[in-house]
Amino acid sequence: MNTFSTAALAAAAFLVLVSQPALAQQKLDAAKSEMAFVSKQMGVPVEGKFRKFDAQIAFDPKKPESGKVSFTIDTGSATFGSPETDAEVVKPAWLGAVKFPQATFQSSAIKAVGTGKFEVTGKLAIKGSTHDVVVPVALAQAGGVTTATGAFALKRLEFKIGEGEWADTSMVANDVQVKFKLLLSGVPAL
Repeated sequence: MNTFSTAALAAAAFLVLVSQPALAQQKLDAAKSEMAFVSKQMGVPVEGKFRKFDAQIAFDPKKPESGKVSFTIDTGSATFGSPETDAEVVKPAWLGAVKFPQATFQSSAIKAVGTGKFEVTGKLAIKGSTHDVVVPVALAQAGGVTTATGAFALKRLEFKIGEGEWADTSMVANDVQVKFKLLLSGVPAL
């Protein structure tokens, strides 16, 4: 449940990594973008998403090493589509949205790993815990819009998501898959 929200936060941070250059007025179209996370509860995949996130991006696909990406996710915007679960995931044992209203990502390096493919390395901070992450990102361009997609895994317990009785990974798995699809404008051609 809350594990999914954490994963989504991490995913949002990574998506922003591959997005926009400041000088070119790069912008994230958050309304058309998606930040999702999948965890397993008693072996059954459960998907959630974050409804509110934003990014600051300065990125040129031809000079990825000079790019910068920062991402902010509103932890209180996590949703599983169930009022009961949505109320639970923001509580202190999970995302602790009152004390930790935002999860953040700040890139430290971006490198090309193929045509339209990049690895974004940086610091992901969730619920007072910060860890290095590497996020694979694929870019596609059409009609002036750049779509950045990717997925990565994180360990929810490293970020203190699901504390106390919820630390038992037989109920809620420790692995959380973060998936994203970000629509960006102003990114130079690949």
